[in-house]
Amino acid sequence: MSTAWTPAEQPDSFVFDSASEAEIAGVLSKYPEERKASAVMPLLYIAQRQMGRVTGSAWVPVVAMDVIAQRLGMAAMRVYEVASFYTMFNTRPIGRYHLQVCTTTPCWLRGSDDVVEACQKATGIQHFGETSADGLFTMTEVECLGACANAPILQVDDDFYEDMNAERTAQVIAELRAGRRPTPGPMIDRNVSAPEGGRKTLLSSSTADQE
Repeated sequence: MSTAWTPAEQPDSFVFDSASEAEIAGVLSKYPEERKASAVMPLLYIAQRQMGRVTGSAWVPVVAMDVIAQRLGMAAMRVYEVASFYTMFNTRPIGRYHLQVCTTTPCWLRGSDDVVEACQKATGIQHFGETSADGLFTMTEVECLGACANAPILQVDDDFYEDMNAERTAQVIAELRAGRRPTPGPMIDRNVSAPEGGRKTLLSSSTADQE
Protein backbone atom coordinates (compact mmCIF):
# COMPACT_ATOMS: atom_id res chain seq x y z
CA MET A 1 0.00 0.00 0.00
CA SER A 2 1.40 3.42 -0.95
CA THR A 3 -0.33 6.68 -0.10
CA ALA A 4 0.60 10.30 0.57
CA TRP A 5 0.67 9.68 4.31
CA THR A 6 2.94 6.65 4.46
CA PRO A 7 6.12 5.74 2.51
CA ALA A 8 6.26 3.20 -0.30
CA GLU A 9 9.00 1.22 1.44
CA GLN A 10 7.43 -0.79 4.25
CA PRO A 11 8.53 -3.71 6.46
CA ASP A 12 7.35 -7.10 5.23
CA SER A 13 6.08 -8.19 8.62
CA PHE A 14 5.31 -7.05 12.14
CA VAL A 15 4.81 -9.09 15.31
CA PHE A 16 4.18 -7.70 18.76
CA ASP A 17 6.99 -8.69 21.14
CA SER A 18 6.50 -9.99 24.67
CA ALA A 19 6.74 -6.55 26.27
CA SER A 20 4.07 -5.19 23.93
CA GLU A 21 1.87 -8.25 24.44
CA ALA A 22 1.92 -7.64 28.19
CA GLU A 23 0.74 -4.06 27.60
CA ILE A 24 -1.93 -5.19 25.16
CA ALA A 25 -3.34 -7.67 27.67
CA GLY A 26 -3.84 -4.85 30.15
CA VAL A 27 -5.44 -2.61 27.55
CA LEU A 28 -7.86 -5.22 26.23
CA SER A 29 -8.97 -6.11 29.75
CA LYS A 30 -10.62 -2.68 29.94
CA TYR A 31 -13.04 -3.36 27.09
CA PRO A 32 -15.83 -5.92 26.54
CA GLU A 33 -15.08 -8.33 23.71
CA GLU A 34 -17.68 -6.71 21.48
CA ARG A 35 -16.09 -3.28 22.05
CA LYS A 36 -12.44 -4.22 21.68
CA ALA A 37 -12.09 -2.00 18.59
CA SER A 38 -12.02 0.87 21.10
CA ALA A 39 -8.45 -0.20 21.88
CA VAL A 40 -7.21 0.87 18.45
CA MET A 41 -5.43 4.02 19.69
CA PRO A 42 -3.59 2.32 22.56
CA LEU A 43 -2.49 -0.51 20.27
CA LEU A 44 -1.22 1.91 17.63
CA TYR A 45 0.80 3.65 20.31
CA ILE A 46 2.16 0.35 21.61
CA ALA A 47 3.21 -0.60 18.07
CA GLN A 48 4.89 2.78 17.61
CA ARG A 49 6.81 2.45 20.86
CA GLN A 50 7.92 -1.07 19.92
CA MET A 51 9.27 0.18 16.59
CA GLY A 52 11.19 2.86 18.46
CA ARG A 53 12.54 0.33 20.92
CA VAL A 54 13.54 -2.22 18.29
CA THR A 55 14.57 -0.10 15.30
CA GLY A 56 15.35 3.30 16.81
CA SER A 57 12.56 4.92 14.78
CA ALA A 58 9.18 5.23 16.51
CA TRP A 59 6.63 4.96 13.71
CA VAL A 60 3.70 2.74 12.70
CA PRO A 61 4.15 0.86 9.40
CA VAL A 62 1.11 -0.28 7.44
CA VAL A 63 1.78 -3.95 8.27
CA ALA A 64 1.50 -3.09 11.98
CA MET A 65 -1.84 -1.39 11.31
CA ASP A 66 -2.99 -4.54 9.52
CA VAL A 67 -1.96 -6.69 12.50
CA ILE A 68 -3.91 -4.38 14.81
CA ALA A 69 -6.98 -4.56 12.56
CA GLN A 70 -6.89 -8.36 12.67
CA ARG A 71 -6.32 -8.37 16.42
CA LEU A 72 -9.31 -6.11 17.05
CA GLY A 73 -11.62 -7.59 14.42
CA MET A 74 -12.02 -4.36 12.47
CA ALA A 75 -11.50 -3.26 8.88
CA ALA A 76 -7.91 -2.26 8.14
CA MET A 77 -9.16 1.01 6.64
CA ARG A 78 -10.60 2.01 10.01
CA VAL A 79 -7.15 1.64 11.55
CA TYR A 80 -5.56 3.63 8.70
CA GLU A 81 -8.09 6.40 9.30
CA VAL A 82 -7.16 6.70 12.98
CA ALA A 83 -3.40 6.50 12.36
CA SER A 84 -3.49 9.17 9.66
CA PHE A 85 -5.77 11.53 11.59
CA TYR A 86 -3.92 11.87 14.90
CA THR A 87 -0.53 13.57 14.79
CA MET A 88 0.67 11.54 17.80
CA PHE A 89 1.09 8.62 15.40
CA ASN A 90 4.07 8.75 13.06
CA THR A 91 3.21 7.05 9.78
CA ARG A 92 6.70 7.65 8.40
CA PRO A 93 10.10 6.77 9.90
CA ILE A 94 11.53 9.46 12.16
CA GLY A 95 14.87 10.08 13.82
CA ARG A 96 15.97 8.51 17.08
CA TYR A 97 14.72 11.59 18.94
CA HIS A 98 11.51 13.36 17.96
CA LEU A 99 11.76 17.11 18.62
CA GLN A 100 8.22 18.48 18.80
CA VAL A 101 8.11 22.27 19.13
CA CYS A 102 4.91 24.00 20.19
CA THR A 103 4.47 27.24 18.26
CA THR A 104 0.94 28.24 19.28
CA THR A 105 0.30 31.61 20.88
CA PRO A 106 1.48 31.16 24.53
CA CYS A 107 4.69 29.42 23.48
CA TRP A 108 5.25 31.86 20.61
CA LEU A 109 4.86 34.86 22.92
CA ARG A 110 7.37 33.29 25.29
CA GLY A 111 9.99 32.64 22.60
CA SER A 112 9.24 29.46 20.66
CA ASP A 113 10.89 31.02 17.59
CA ASP A 114 14.19 30.92 19.52
CA VAL A 115 13.60 27.25 20.36
CA VAL A 116 12.95 26.43 16.70
CA GLU A 117 16.10 28.28 15.61
CA ALA A 118 18.18 26.53 18.27
CA CYS A 119 16.87 23.13 17.11
CA GLN A 120 17.81 24.00 13.54
CA LYS A 121 21.31 25.13 14.49
CA ALA A 122 21.99 22.11 16.70
CA THR A 123 20.69 19.49 14.25
CA GLY A 124 21.19 20.97 10.78
CA ILE A 125 17.46 20.61 10.08
CA GLN A 126 16.10 23.46 7.99
CA HIS A 127 12.35 22.86 8.01
CA PHE A 128 9.66 21.16 10.06
CA GLY A 129 9.14 17.53 9.10
CA GLU A 130 12.80 16.95 8.23
CA THR A 131 15.23 14.48 9.78
CA SER A 132 18.86 15.38 10.46
CA ALA A 133 21.55 13.96 8.18
CA ASP A 134 22.82 11.72 10.99
CA GLY A 135 19.34 10.26 11.50
CA LEU A 136 19.24 11.26 15.15
CA PHE A 137 16.61 13.99 15.12
CA THR A 138 13.29 14.77 13.45
CA MET A 139 11.71 18.17 14.11
CA THR A 140 7.95 18.62 14.02
CA GLU A 141 5.74 21.65 14.63
CA VAL A 142 2.92 20.80 17.04
CA GLU A 143 -0.17 22.51 18.38
CA CYS A 144 -0.80 23.36 22.05
CA LEU A 145 0.71 20.77 24.38
CA GLY A 146 -1.35 21.92 27.36
CA ALA A 147 1.55 23.23 29.43
CA CYS A 148 1.11 26.92 28.66
CA ALA A 149 2.11 28.09 32.16
CA ASN A 150 5.60 26.73 31.49
CA ALA A 151 5.93 27.97 27.91
CA PRO A 152 7.78 27.55 25.66
CA ILE A 153 7.69 23.77 25.49
CA LEU A 154 9.92 21.33 23.63
CA GLN A 155 8.55 17.79 23.66
CA VAL A 156 11.14 15.08 23.01
CA ASP A 157 9.42 11.76 22.32
CA ASP A 158 7.04 11.56 25.33
CA ASP A 159 8.91 13.99 27.61
CA PHE A 160 8.18 17.69 28.12
CA TYR A 161 11.07 20.14 28.52
CA GLU A 162 9.62 23.37 29.84
CA ASP A 163 10.61 27.04 30.19
CA MET A 164 12.92 26.61 27.22
CA ASN A 165 15.11 29.17 25.49
CA ALA A 166 17.83 28.89 22.87
CA GLU A 167 20.61 27.99 25.33
CA ARG A 168 18.57 25.35 27.17
CA THR A 169 17.41 23.85 23.89
CA ALA A 170 20.99 23.51 22.68
CA GLN A 171 21.97 21.89 25.98
CA VAL A 172 19.15 19.33 25.81
CA ILE A 173 20.03 18.40 22.24
CA ALA A 174 23.73 18.09 23.12
CA GLU A 175 22.86 15.68 25.93
CA LEU A 176 20.63 13.63 23.62
CA ARG A 177 23.36 13.49 21.01
CA ALA A 178 25.69 12.11 23.67
CA GLY A 179 23.19 9.38 24.48
CA ARG A 180 22.01 10.93 27.73
CA ARG A 181 18.37 11.90 28.27
CA PRO A 182 18.06 14.99 30.50
CA THR A 183 15.51 15.00 33.30
CA PRO A 184 12.25 16.36 31.84
CA GLY A 185 10.17 19.12 33.40
CA PRO A 186 10.90 22.79 34.15
CA MET A 187 14.34 23.98 33.12
CA ILE A 188 14.29 26.77 35.71
CA ASP A 189 14.09 26.86 39.50
CA ARG A 190 10.46 25.94 40.03
CA ASN A 191 8.35 22.96 40.99
CA VAL A 192 5.99 21.92 38.18
CA SER A 193 4.14 25.17 37.32
CA ALA A 194 4.76 26.99 40.60
CA PRO A 195 6.46 30.40 40.45
CA GLU A 196 10.19 30.53 39.88
CA GLY A 197 11.99 30.24 43.20
CA GLY A 198 9.08 28.61 45.02
CA ARG A 199 5.64 29.52 46.33
CA LYS A 200 4.72 33.17 46.86
CA THR A 201 1.47 32.61 48.78
CA LEU A 202 0.13 30.20 51.45
CA LEU A 203 3.57 30.01 52.96
CA SER A 204 2.35 29.26 56.50
CA SER A 205 1.82 25.68 57.56
CA SER A 206 -1.35 26.34 59.59
CA THR A 207 -4.48 28.47 59.51
CA ALA A 208 -3.57 29.86 62.89
CA ASP A 209 -0.29 31.14 61.53
CA GLN A 210 -2.08 32.78 58.64
CA GLU A 211 -4.43 34.54 61.04
